[in-house]
Amino acid sequence: MKIKEKEFEEIMQELKSVADQLGASVRFEKGDFKGGYCIVHEKMVIVINRMTNLQRKVMILSTALKELGVDSIYLSPRIRGVIEEMSGIL
Repeated sequence: MKIKEKEFEEIMQELKSVADQLGASVRFEKGDFKGGYCIVHEKMVIVINRMTNLQRKVMILSTALKELGVDSIYLSPRIRGVIEEMSGIL
């Protein structure tokens, strides 16, 4: 699947919406880390380094969502394809 640069922002918003559906919050923080899924005070949190580029943020968020399990919720075929493809890159 070929994703154009200008589409990444829209995809990021849709992926954040999927995280909300799963009950996970998405946080963009500054630090010396790549990012991923964790549990903080019994809440699911996906932390992404705000200093990385947008494509990398989409990859990290896709991988975290796949770990959380998106099989049980409805996703548009496009977003499901993005999660499958992007999570396999990391």
